[in-house]
Parts: sequence; structure tokens; C-alpha cells
Amino acid sequence: HLQATHHSNGKLILVTAINPTPAGEGKTTTTIGLADALNHIGKKAMACLREPSLGPVFGLKGGATGGGYAQVVPMENINLHFTGDFHAITAANNLLAALIDNHIHQGNALDIQQVTWRRCMDMNDRALRHITTHQKQDVDTGFDITVASEVMAIFCLAENLTDLTHRLANIQIGYTSQQKPVLASHLKAEGAMTALLKDAFQPNLVQTLGGTPAMIHGGPFAN
Repeated sequence: HLQATHHSNGKLILVTAINPTPAGEGKTTTTIGLADALNHIGKKAMACLREPSLGPVFGLKGGATGGGYAQVVPMENINLHFTGDFHAITAANNLLAALIDNHIHQGNALDIQQVTWRRCMDMNDRALRHITTHQKQDVDTGFDITVASEVMAIFCLAENLTDLTHRLANIQIGYTSQQKPVLASHLKAEGAMTALLKDAFQPNLVQTLGGTPAMIHGGPFAN
């Protein structure tokens, strides 16, 4: 990535939380309005926002691109899986789950006795939150929403593809019979997972209705 060397660092304003309001203004609306306002008074500002999850978009909460004149556009595209970044994250997460199950099926050389890694999908599908898979023995597992997966958190924290690969390699996926942790690197999963994420790792540039540039990248849930 490019490193600016001839300019002083800008100021970072982090909008972390807001009390609920009757009209529904929240972190996104506040961030967009603030960035537009700063540009309006002659400052150079841009917004950095998370991508909406399809779960809330089709749930009670709805979309997440702002409201009123404090919106990023194209709103419909951003709300409806945009450039497919979350699908890539879902694929990387579920590839690891498939590799775990296949390793156990092929003889379980790593002696994996307890699997803590869960599958994910970017949708509110209550029936899949708790499921039983049938392999050599029945395993209780389930699906989390993609935005709450560890891959999503890693995706947003990583500074570059090398850092992304390193963090993916350190994911703990379960325990051996001796209660020793098993990592994704033991399955050599990190390379394939990074390959699935390489295009999604590039941030998406959009703009507000006021013409302020905005980056849309990732979308981790705190829970």
C-alpha cells in the first residue's frame, strides 16, 4: 500500500456508539453528516464505513447507508451485498470448516477431538444456528452470521495480505485429545483462505449525497 511521506497525519474521528433516537439516526448517519459538514467548511474529510450485513438489511433494523441527506450511494447496491466481499469472507470461513471435517474423515492425523470452529452465512436463518452434522460421529455445531465470525474480525484488523495470512494461520479451530490447541496453520488452510479474500481486501470507494468520498470496508459485529 502507498505511504504518504510528505504530509502530516490527519485527524481520526471515531464514531463508536450513540443512544437510540426516535428517528433512527445512528453511527452511520452521524459519521456521514460529520464528514459532509467538515468538507462544507473547507476541511478535507472522508468517511470510512462498514458494509451492511444482509441479516439486518432483511430484518427489523433495515439497511445501513445512512438516512435523509446523510447517505452514501449507490444505497441499493451497498445494502444488497455490494461487491460480494461478505460472500468471500463466508467462503473463507466455510472452507476452513470443510478442511477440518475432511481431515477428520481422512484419518485425523492431528488427533482433533473437539472442534470449536463454526460455519457462517450472511443471513438471519434461525433454523441453522444449532445443527448436528453426521460424520463418523454426530457433532453439535451451527452457523453464525458472517459479520460475527473471526475471519471478519481478522479481515478488518489486518494491515496487508501478509498480515492477513499470518492472522488466519493463528485461528484456533479445536483441541486434541491431550487438550492441545489445533490451529488453521496445522491444516495449511491460511494460503487458500487468503486467496479467497485477496480481492475483497481492497476497500471500496463510494461517495455521500454531498459528494464526500467514503470507504466501505468490512463490517464486524461486536457479538
